[in-house]
Amino acid sequence: MKVFDTLSGKKEDFPPPGREIRMYVCGVTPYSHSHIGHAMSYIIFDTVQRYLEFRGYKVRYIQNITDIDDKIIDRSGREGISTEELADTYIRSFFEDMEALNIKGACKYPKATEEIPQILEVISGLIDRGYAYPAGGSVYFKVRQVSDYGKLSHRKLEQMVSTECGLGSEDKEDPMDFVLWKASKPGEPAWPSPWGEGRPGWHIECSAMSLKYLGESIDIHGGGQDLIFPHHENEIAQSESFTGQKPFVRYWMHNGLLQMGEEKMSKSIGNLVTIKEALEKHSPDAIRIFVLGSHYRSPLTYSEETLEAAEKGAQRLGQTVSHTAASTKSGEKIDVESYRQKFVQAMDDDFNTAQAIALLFDLTREINRNDGRGFEAEEARSLLKELGEVIGLTFKVTAEPLDSGLIARVGTSIYEELKLGETATGKQAEEIITDLISVRDKMRQARKWQQADLVRDRLAGIGITLKDTSEGTVWRYKR
Repeated sequence: MKVFDTLSGKKEDFPPPGREIRMYVCGVTPYSHSHIGHAMSYIIFDTVQRYLEFRGYKVRYIQNITDIDDKIIDRSGREGISTEELADTYIRSFFEDMEALNIKGACKYPKATEEIPQILEVISGLIDRGYAYPAGGSVYFKVRQVSDYGKLSHRKLEQMVSTECGLGSEDKEDPMDFVLWKASKPGEPAWPSPWGEGRPGWHIECSAMSLKYLGESIDIHGGGQDLIFPHHENEIAQSESFTGQKPFVRYWMHNGLLQMGEEKMSKSIGNLVTIKEALEKHSPDAIRIFVLGSHYRSPLTYSEETLEAAEKGAQRLGQTVSHTAASTKSGEKIDVESYRQKFVQAMDDDFNTAQAIALLFDLTREINRNDGRGFEAEEARSLLKELGEVIGLTFKVTAEPLDSGLIARVGTSIYEELKLGETATGKQAEEIITDLISVRDKMRQARKWQQADLVRDRLAGIGITLKDTSEGTVWRYKR
């Protein structure tokens, strides 16, 4: 098994199965509803967790919640509520979204405001070791004290531009030094510290939580590519400086970003689709297929057309899994073991979900070709469900409600064209469809193929598909 490490810039051998994998992923800042860009990252790392467990690893997964932040303070002030009330509202919303997307979830979601003692301990340790200094009620990290600063983003210090440069510049020894503890402003939430009342900086929160819950060195640290600098670069610097142990992280995994047109989908820009809005139009499986249909390190562009295609694929997979074979006759055997091996090979190669999903659709096509041939198809159907669940699919088929009026009009039109002297008026939609299937069967028995095709084609035109089996014709509706 190989995993691409951002720090080394290449695929690295992964430890053999049977051991515990400690994984930390940067989590949500709850000041508004989570968007599909967030969903992309959390779906990817949920899939990483699921696949590692499938391969025999035990995964201890921690994902933080940054529940105090400038944006939270600003919005709570505008809405006239406390930062805690605002954060709690959107934390609940976040967990609702994660459940709806079939995210297994982390082992723990520590909140920054509940980890202040650990954060203060790490900051004090960095001061004692000469890597940080208090100034003006805040505490800053000495970037130039770290000889390999920039190793994750592969840039030299002089080439770096950070949003930190302008923060508290009058108190800093160097413009590149970043804040560990922010002195409080009037009216802002604050906690006591040896340097005065204030709150933690963003970067130190993740180091403190990772150290507390996973130890001094972890296996996987994940997040979006936009976090490489400055956030993850600063995490490495402060964590390794505090513990004296390298590496802080063995495998840095960064997912590509979701684009909305030419720009990254972002709360601050405002060009976003919330998870709730996406779920009103598309199933969780469709969103998963949309995200996992590309390699996790590649950028992805949001498109309703692409999501519609993913929805059709999700429905096809769901129908294949839920369908019961029409007979138990033996037939051509499907080589299910080869599909399992190819799936593992794809996922072992840096979690290549795009190739893994393509294999699921190949298996679906083979199952449908062999449907009705007995045990072999059912064994393959069972494998399809097993492997699909590894990447988080639910296989739930979502059909829209029958449009009774439309079906009645089409039914009456068919009766009139075939000169049957009947009308669909007053009948239930299901009854009309059943009647039309019966008409089609009679036309086929009389070898009136053109008339039989008329029934099938007209029904297909309004989203009703017919499938002929040895036990009769079955229909499905998806408009």
